[in-house]
Amino acid sequence: MAAAVSFSTLTAATAAGAAPHSAPARVTRAALDPSLVSGRGADLGFSEQEAENAVTNGTVIGPGTDAYTLPAEASGRSAVSLKPGQYVEFTLPADANAITVRYSIPDAPTGGGITAPLDVAVNGRDHRNMTLTSQYAWLYNEYPFSNDPAAGPLHPDWWTTECACVPNATTPAPTFATPFRPNHSFDEQRLLLGRTYHAGDVVRLTAPAGSTAATTTIDLLDSQQVAAPKVDLRAANVLLFGADPFGYRDSADAIDKAIAFARKAHVPVYIPPGVYQVNRHIIVDNVTIEGAGSWYTVIKGHQVTLSTPAPDGSVHTGVGFYGKDASAGGSHNVHLSGFAIEGDVRERIDTDQVNGIGGALSDSTIDGLYIHHTKVGIWLDGPMTNLNITNNQIADQIADGINFHTGVTNSAVRNNFIRNTGDDGLAMWSEKTADANDVFDHNTVQTPVLANGIALYGGTDLTVSNNLVADPIREGSALQIGTRFGAVPFSGTIKVANNTTVRAGTFELNWKIGLGAIWIYALEHSIDADIEVTGDNFLANTYNAIMMVSDFSVKDLYSITNVHFSDIKVDGTGTSVVSARAAGNATFQNVQARNVGAVGVNNCGSFHFTPAGSEFTLTDLGGNTGSGTTGPWFASWELPNTITCDDRPPVVAPPAPSPWS
Repeated sequence: MAAAVSFSTLTAATAAGAAPHSAPARVTRAALDPSLVSGRGADLGFSEQEAENAVTNGTVIGPGTDAYTLPAEASGRSAVSLKPGQYVEFTLPADANAITVRYSIPDAPTGGGITAPLDVAVNGRDHRNMTLTSQYAWLYNEYPFSNDPAAGPLHPDWWTTECACVPNATTPAPTFATPFRPNHSFDEQRLLLGRTYHAGDVVRLTAPAGSTAATTTIDLLDSQQVAAPKVDLRAANVLLFGADPFGYRDSADAIDKAIAFARKAHVPVYIPPGVYQVNRHIIVDNVTIEGAGSWYTVIKGHQVTLSTPAPDGSVHTGVGFYGKDASAGGSHNVHLSGFAIEGDVRERIDTDQVNGIGGALSDSTIDGLYIHHTKVGIWLDGPMTNLNITNNQIADQIADGINFHTGVTNSAVRNNFIRNTGDDGLAMWSEKTADANDVFDHNTVQTPVLANGIALYGGTDLTVSNNLVADPIREGSALQIGTRFGAVPFSGTIKVANNTTVRAGTFELNWKIGLGAIWIYALEHSIDADIEVTGDNFLANTYNAIMMVSDFSVKDLYSITNVHFSDIKVDGTGTSVVSARAAGNATFQNVQARNVGAVGVNNCGSFHFTPAGSEFTLTDLGGNTGSGTTGPWFASWELPNTITCDDRPPVVAPPAPSPWS
């Protein structure tokens, strides 16, 4: 973090005299040197460049981790703020004909968002205009949030940490101020450049003079070379069934007709380049639907208010591809690829079925989609089995990125990129029925605004491997294994292997303590399945790297046992390597730690402080190296259950991660 700031300061100071091609490209992954995350996360062919590392005459903001601020929600916890007339410019690291800009502009004073221009120029010419919007950003207040920046408390009887509101009172304390808890402030937009530019060419983003946005905050630029559109002459082309590629007329009925024909003829459905208006669900079963590529084929809809609520509780509908409900047998043999879904969801209503992909899809694949501005990118309700989700990008969701809900089995999510979700990036939620034998592998999750990067809520024989999770913001962290939300207990083996987290271990606003980058949480059941955490790297943790915790109200009911950590690297903690706030036990082997900000083990157990020691036992299996503030992080005097409890130790900001020799 410190190195990035000094680089940003240098480039900003010299920006006024900079000429095109004067600044080298600085490519990162999750705002880190790519070598630090090699082999982890998704690879979808684009190069990330952080604005704080670029040439600018604007203002670098951050780094910062305080919730409800722009730096906290930015990749790398830092960004560049532009006033009208200011710019930030990026040197292309490789050939590119397309860019994605992640940005934030202010909300309208009464909510609902504004639009503002952004000038895109390459090498000082070839100008193109982007119209930025905050219509899909800026939520406020308590869950499930409000679009009104002036709204008072949504739940006056809730304990609200930030405003000292009195429970069961209808009038908040005078300390309450609006806008209250502004969040979900960033959005992204993609642009085809119309031709290929080359390494060393300079892309300048300028907030034009007279912009309607008082500030335009640029977080990053992704650049890539997009392949030519795919053509399939042997498929059922939706144009032949009346679809409108210009988006003036609704094309849902035409797509339905193409699907019906394709099923009879045993051919795929092809949606050629264009923007197709679709304002309801397309029901899919035993069909292949392929676009020309997600940059060319866009299925875009308006959110539609239903005249009466649907049986499932929805009060809106919108664009989405849905399998049949599991109660009706679900759908099978569905293959979706090569198109974008652009939704129109601006508020969180959990009963609404306004997801990009939904229903139950067995023996199916979802590949190469771009899903934007829906409630949840992909939400599957089981029982269902054998679904593979690969090579997709999901951005700017009101809730989750991908959720396996209830009895999803033998399914995998691989090589997907997920950014700016309003809830968990990836989740397996075994509500009532266990998810089993599922895998989340080689995915990247960045900046989940609420909850966790990757979460497992109950289930059997689950694997989370080779993922990269960066910059979780509040009320969650990077990785969670938790018994909550009505989930069945864990069973079998839960494997968390070879993942990298960065700038996780966040501050829990309700508890007012720091979490771990990985936190194991016993809320509704004890956790006693075989949990294997192996080969993971926890980098630049704001608070702890590892946490075992039970809610205080159930701390004497539930415990966490049979957890095994091995071959772990911890580089930087604001507080401890391990925080134990529950009864139970765990083993540690070859856990290397450095740049630890507090005592290595913060062992509170279940807070009874018995003469026999903590109720949480840590077992040293050897090879645990590195130091905390009191000597070796895993000192012999701490074992097996010495009480070392410091409820809220001072925080020491960790240095930037570096290669491990």
